[in-house]
Amino acid sequence: MTLILIVDDNLPLAEQYAYDLKRLADHDTLHASDGAAALDILAREAVDSVLLDLEMPGMDGFEVLRQLERRGQRVPVIVYTGTGDYDRCAQAIRLGAVSFIDKSEPMERVVQEIAGVLERQRLTDQVTALQRAMGEAPLAGSSAAMRKLRDAIARVGPIPSPVLIIGESGSGKEVVAREVHRLSGAKGPFVAINSAALPHDLVESELFGHERGAFTGAVTLHKGAFEAAGGGTLFLDEIGELPPAAQAKLLRVLEQRQVTRLGGTRTIVVDARVVAATNRDLDAEIAAGRFRSDLYYRLNVHVLAVPALRDRLSDIPELAQHLLAETCARFRVRPRTLSDAAVAGLMAYDWRRNNVRELRNTLERMLIATDRETLEAADLPADIGEDGAAQRISSGVEPRTFQERKADAERRIVLTALEQHGWQITRTAEALGLADHASLLKIMRRHGISRE
Repeated sequence: MTLILIVDDNLPLAEQYAYDLKRLADHDTLHASDGAAALDILAREAVDSVLLDLEMPGMDGFEVLRQLERRGQRVPVIVYTGTGDYDRCAQAIRLGAVSFIDKSEPMERVVQEIAGVLERQRLTDQVTALQRAMGEAPLAGSSAAMRKLRDAIARVGPIPSPVLIIGESGSGKEVVAREVHRLSGAKGPFVAINSAALPHDLVESELFGHERGAFTGAVTLHKGAFEAAGGGTLFLDEIGELPPAAQAKLLRVLEQRQVTRLGGTRTIVVDARVVAATNRDLDAEIAAGRFRSDLYYRLNVHVLAVPALRDRLSDIPELAQHLLAETCARFRVRPRTLSDAAVAGLMAYDWRRNNVRELRNTLERMLIATDRETLEAADLPADIGEDGAAQRISSGVEPRTFQERKADAERRIVLTALEQHGWQITRTAEALGLADHASLLKIMRRHGISRE
């Protein structure tokens, strides 16, 4: 037996819905006349789904969605409205609702929508339980940021509407897109297009296809990415790099769900789900006139923000070992492990250049550099370990990470000691408790210290 919460200040309408849901689908129902009452019920009752009106006195439907997000409470919410205002419904979807219907729809349609939402939730719960039972997660990391991201992916994955993934370069946006595709249950393929890598004169051909003879060099018919991803997911990476003409055509395809190949006249119905990603600030791009606002609002129905690696450093022990095992398998070498000191060195680095991609490359370099079973801190590349921190500090970079602050402190100690002892290397080395003057010279070279 399922329990549906109806949130509407129109009591006669709510009673009619409750009667019909019991008659047509044998659903039990609860009723709340405002947002505050709805949140009270959701705090104490195991509700399977919510029918939420947006327009209510006091706390409206939008605030209910915001409060559910703050609580971290995942319950499928179907917005139902009598205004027919698509923009407001889209706003509700962005706040966490899973779908919307109009109050003018026949009750059979409402029952069908609820059944679909409950089935998607059931499948999501099964996938989550299976992953937990297998003891593995497709997105490595147990930080609060990653738990929140995984929860968001599980919520939007089964919903066949556009998704916008935002995050810095190398943070793992395509991994997130593939996880969205996996949870969608789509029968079709996952097709990835890097918008930044396409020559401007070939963007439309790659996305929408072309007929033979459409332009010089078009010697055969070519199906575009939308057709290739039929029944599946089209991942448009670096969407902010699309030229204006392609943006306009992409918007039209998203609205009409059909494409016309270059040089052709026949329209082709497409059903690929679009997942876009960008490392740009699209609001700034819109303000600068480089990105269409209408395309932006069409794409960002669901937004998934991928945290930067430096904002989830606690994930590095788990993530680094996962990537190292993956790299060993790819290189077909025996499995290796990371020492605690090596992990500490990785956690001390700032990872501002390429996030997870840079971490993966670092582990590859360490793997190639040694045959040891356990990779040590000494195997860290110079630009990651203490030498790299020292070089950044000596070049005037403000220390940020633990490693850089440690290097900064070492540099200051050595400089102070050298000045106190008139830059006599042997006496300074003795005063610092170093083994010999060669040890001091090595430290000075690492920090770029010289009397001149």
